Amino acid sequence: MATIAFIGLGNMGLPMAGNLVRAGHQVRGFDLAAEARAAAQDLAVPVANTLVEACDEADVIITMLPAGRHVLTVWAELIETAGPGTLLIDCSTIDVDSARKAHLLAEGKSLVTLDAPVSGGTGGAAAGTLTFMAGGSEEAFQRALPVLEAMGKKIVHCGAAGAGQAAKICNNMILGISMIGVCEAFALGEKLGLSHQALFDVASTSSGQCWSLTSYCPVPGPVPASPANRDYRPGFAAALMLKDLRLAREAALASGAETPLGDHAARLYERFDEDGYGSRDFSAIIEMLRHG
Repeated sequence: MATIAFIGLGNMGLPMAGNLVRAGHQVRGFDLAAEARAAAQDLAVPVANTLVEACDEADVIITMLPAGRHVLTVWAELIETAGPGTLLIDCSTIDVDSARKAHLLAEGKSLVTLDAPVSGGTGGAAAGTLTFMAGGSEEAFQRALPVLEAMGKKIVHCGAAGAGQAAKICNNMILGISMIGVCEAFALGEKLGLSHQALFDVASTSSGQCWSLTSYCPVPGPVPASPANRDYRPGFAAALMLKDLRLAREAALASGAETPLGDHAARLYERFDEDGYGSRDFSAIIEMLRHG
């Protein structure tokens, strides 16, 4: 079992750290927020007083932070204190350029690095069923596998440094676009007098089938586990979907890719967020689409 430092004990990081503890790893967590540190202690995740203390003698250091600038700041500090051979895994969702810069920070420091963002939301984090999309060397991936398997169900090596982040933003661009399509279909069905169940029964077994429909249906009833049955409590907050769509848009601009649907999805979620609904589940955008 590994000695693991877990930096960032928010809505995703804390349950992930808890699963590592339950798997038998020695875990020390750290977060700047007092509320996060208190919640970690409630879940029996030991908390260090400082970042350096959390990482002292750790075999593996995992970061789960809000944005690329936070990852780069923390990694710049970590690489000066981490021992030779330490494995650094960043599970944040950040831009590809920052992910590659984080790997470069560790070059020549005898450290092993992996970017490994996740999909599955807070439910998957709690249940230990996340999907990890990993970018880095084969050595880093193989070393990380036993740790990631304690937190996830599917772990995919996507390629070299930054490839995990590339896969994540492409996947979530698909998700944002498909959710809007499903929401538009239900809003149209309502206008045409279709019941939610009738449309679900047809589309879920026909060519309209997709994850946004069958696992995360944006109307109450057909999929009892979906946030639509809990007044759209996330789940996956709309503000986080907007963050990922913006990352996809930035990557498209930088690489010269054409993503007109991804760009339009980002603009719709920007409206939703500006109207004050960023903290609701991203499937709640159906309420905006109903009214134009």
